[in-house]
Amino acid sequence: MLKGQPTGLFVLALANMGERFGYYTMLAIFVLYMQAKFGYTSDATATTFGIFLSMVYFLPLFGGLLADKVLGYGKTIMLGIVVMFAGYFCLAIPSSAGLGAQIAMFGSLALIAIGTGCFKGNLQALVGNLYDDPKYSSKRDIAFSIFYMCINIGAFFAPSAAEGVSNYFLGKDGFTYNADIPSLAHQLQNGNISSEAMAKFTDMAAQQGYTGTDLAQFGQNYIDSLSQSYNYGFGVACLSLIVSMLIFIGFRKYYKAADKTEKQKQAEHNPNVVELTPQQVKDRLVALGLVFAVVIFFWMSFHQNGLTMTFFARDYTQTSVGGIDRFGFSLLTMIPFIVAFYGLLSLFQSKNGKGRFGGFVVMAVGAVCAWWAYTALPQPMNITPQIFQQFNPFFIIILTPVTVGLFSWLQKRNSEPSAPRKIGIGMIIAALGFILLAFASTGLPTPSALESMGGLDEASRVSPNWLISTYFVLTIAELFLSPMGISFVSKVAPPKYKGLAQGGWLAATAVGNYLVAIIGYLWGGMSLWMLWGILVVCCAVSAIFLFSVMKKLERTTKDA
Repeated sequence: MLKGQPTGLFVLALANMGERFGYYTMLAIFVLYMQAKFGYTSDATATTFGIFLSMVYFLPLFGGLLADKVLGYGKTIMLGIVVMFAGYFCLAIPSSAGLGAQIAMFGSLALIAIGTGCFKGNLQALVGNLYDDPKYSSKRDIAFSIFYMCINIGAFFAPSAAEGVSNYFLGKDGFTYNADIPSLAHQLQNGNISSEAMAKFTDMAAQQGYTGTDLAQFGQNYIDSLSQSYNYGFGVACLSLIVSMLIFIGFRKYYKAADKTEKQKQAEHNPNVVELTPQQVKDRLVALGLVFAVVIFFWMSFHQNGLTMTFFARDYTQTSVGGIDRFGFSLLTMIPFIVAFYGLLSLFQSKNGKGRFGGFVVMAVGAVCAWWAYTALPQPMNITPQIFQQFNPFFIIILTPVTVGLFSWLQKRNSEPSAPRKIGIGMIIAALGFILLAFASTGLPTPSALESMGGLDEASRVSPNWLISTYFVLTIAELFLSPMGISFVSKVAPPKYKGLAQGGWLAATAVGNYLVAIIGYLWGGMSLWMLWGILVVCCAVSAIFLFSVMKKLERTTKDA
């Protein structure tokens, strides 16, 4: 998978990994932070979350224009890192819960979105430029799979980082995490807590060691401590951005030749400038637009992981696990498992005895370490809602070499699906993922009913394996769709609009992210299985549409 790739790919992938680690650390706890600190309803949370995500992915459209027409890729990326750092730094500062704090939060989110707009699409355009060289052009799809896997390595560690930091500072104040306390504390403050919920709140306060009678004050103390712990979690992103900047600047020589826009090439009278006819430009832009229209609905569905799927993890999923179920909730077990898995791959892929022996040793050491770490896990093991978000990047890391191997095997037999066809298959697989979640939700009370009950007891909650299985299926869908989509854009985009085209891909993602909020608005009186059913229909209909225009897309891809 890594053989024959330019060194610049790994430099850009590592720089992106650091930035994504900080972003996903923040995102893992963002909705929990808003509801805990400010008492936002699901509607207000969904609106804020949807607008923020949409801006993070829409502003690369303007960042691409800035790079294509004015600054170039490298300078625009550096500007993005600096602006993002300012946003995360402001978000990491503890504050009160008043109007000023909310305005400051929105200002921080704006800075993060603007900085990401300058950074993300242009970094992807730089990667694409590396593969304009005929020497590497055949490796473009594999390169973006590697690039995408590195994104997810950063995302894999993010939930555990967020959980570790927040639990550490919460523990310093003498508290342990309980997902229900913030909601019940706000209900008490607002005077709308039911007697059943009040009884549960009293028990929870006692479990935290509180022996006083002023439950409102206990609730406020808990909210203040939890909110501050989330602030410190956001600070992790500042550190990761510093690392990204050092990598991007320190190893520039490996991608310097690719750091040129078409405008800069023309100014240098570069003979490699590509000129297309107006009709070719039009055909390519139409093909890009059709794909963009479809992926909107994938991201609308997929990014429920940070909103309604986090709500589901918090309110409906067991808060502790035992036995083998503990394995996936600790980095101490998952990291050596990944090592063992890659050792197994090396065992089968090596072409000589020495390589196979090395693969066997790596596999054995990883497996032994994973088992040893598993036996040391607490029984039972408490889990937090945000930790579920590590399963998607974990599966990306595991499944990327598998899908790359599958596509390479099909390519050798001239049977590899085109990038648009892979995207269509990904949409079908995504629909299957939400069918799983709909099945798991059958018979559960609506969120509105749950609030009046004061939450579910542990025996009534569903197994975490339902969410994990859903993440597994959605990850397969993502691997068919996202890296292939980025590769498709880099290949089909008219040369003069490479930055803009990558921004367009992310802008389509932005529209999907904004539509994430629609499902959040329905989080209340609607049955959960119906809620997930809406996403099933969206993914299935999008797949049908894409396959209806497949011939046009494949013709444009072939001519690019």
